[in-house]
Amino acid sequence: MSETNFPTPSAQVTKGKNYKNAVIGVLAAGLIAVSGYLIYAKSDSSKTIQQQETTIAKVSDEKSDVQANFDASLARLDSMSTVNTGLEGKLTEKNNEIAKVKSEISSILNKKNATAAELGRAKTLIASLNEKITSMEADIAQLKQDNQLLTNDNVVLKQEKETLTQDLVATKEVKQTLEKKVDIASTLNASNIVITPINIKSNGKEKVSTTAKRVDKFVVSFDVDNRIIQTGSTDVYVVVLGPDGKAINTGAETFTTREEVAMPFTAKMPVDLETAKKKNVEFAFVPGTDFIQGAYTVQIYQNGFLIGQGTRELKKGGLFS
Repeated sequence: MSETNFPTPSAQVTKGKNYKNAVIGVLAAGLIAVSGYLIYAKSDSSKTIQQQETTIAKVSDEKSDVQANFDASLARLDSMSTVNTGLEGKLTEKNNEIAKVKSEISSILNKKNATAAELGRAKTLIASLNEKITSMEADIAQLKQDNQLLTNDNVVLKQEKETLTQDLVATKEVKQTLEKKVDIASTLNASNIVITPINIKSNGKEKVSTTAKRVDKFVVSFDVDNRIIQTGSTDVYVVVLGPDGKAINTGAETFTTREEVAMPFTAKMPVDLETAKKKNVEFAFVPGTDFIQGAYTVQIYQNGFLIGQGTRELKKGGLFS
């Protein structure tokens, strides 16, 4: 057999087969490695996704908790709204602070993708909000108590006012009654009423006469006094009634009697008085026309009361009277 450097055909086949197997082995190993990597990568990705989902769920739950706490705080505020309306003026500053906090919390919760930091801020704000609400509740409770005390005081004051008003009315009535009694009691008494018919002679001398055609005037004299009247001046009205019963009036003035009657008077005389002392009053009455036969009545009024009266008869007289 001759020797040569060329491989035999069987050796070439074996060598080719081994090379092919080696390539297949390398490819298989690579495929296994890629498969392993893909499996690992998928597992790692699933783990990351799960962590992200967990984080999202946690944030969502936290946001729900924050929203629930915020809603609870708002419910507390709403429960105070009715009471707070009447006290709004006294709690304006706290209302403004609460409004600002509510606005910031609402802004955070209205975000679709609020971060954990923002939710943490919302939690802090809600805690602050609850403190302010608690403080406001205490203020409202105190103000309600103060208002109740004021209401009670007002009730007492109203009752006291009603009592004082009733007492005042009663006092006024008593005072008016006493004043009326004093007024009546201080009315003058007229006494010693004298009506003197006077005839005036041609020489100026005066002579008493009871004949109507010779009488020129009446001189009326009387005493007045009162034991309790205060020293001072008072008006005395004299009314002279003719035989026909009508007042002989020298003017158009009248005075009012206690019966609310407007009475024309003949003379009005101011009289100065002293307590418990008699005062003599005298005046002359000239009718302006001739005296006639009949009875003349002189009535004396003071303080609206008729305090005395006297009558004087004048006769017709004869041919030589």
